[in-house]
Amino acid sequence: MNFVAIDFETAKQHHICAVGIVTVENSQIVDEYYTLVQPPYNEYNWHTIQVHGIQPQDTEDAPIFPDIYDEVYRRLKGKVVVAHNESFDRNVLRKTLEDYRLTAEDLDLTKRWDCTMRRARKAKYASSKLNECCKIHNIELNHHEALSDARACALLLIELENAGNGTFDF
Repeated sequence: MNFVAIDFETAKQHHICAVGIVTVENSQIVDEYYTLVQPPYNEYNWHTIQVHGIQPQDTEDAPIFPDIYDEVYRRLKGKVVVAHNESFDRNVLRKTLEDYRLTAEDLDLTKRWDCTMRRARKAKYASSKLNECCKIHNIELNHHEALSDARACALLLIELENAGNGTFDF
């Protein structure tokens, strides 16, 4: 299995404050990427801070999304992309690209990505939440930390595939 798993943390609405991307080749993690991102005006919703713990002072010197987009694009282009609750992460990326007027035709964000949450539901897990799925498979997780979530998503997909829970789900 070859794919990339991605996770975004947001400051408010779809404004990205962190991204984690994990590359898998032949069912093995071969590369990881993580960075904080300064959201527009470095503004946060108090609720998102409660969820992931990232605060304005953490991102005041971080790059803005256009500064990291080439790296994100390079890692996603031509790859099968997977996320836990893919519609959230795909829409965050799509809306961010629109905000900054960045192009992404090659990424085709109108098509669904593979989704470990959907797969967990199909496999009839008691809960499709990432942290609960990780407990079932003893996958280490620092929940709501973008790289940890992306890594857990990747490992969960490998586990689901090994258990015979379908092929890539688009």
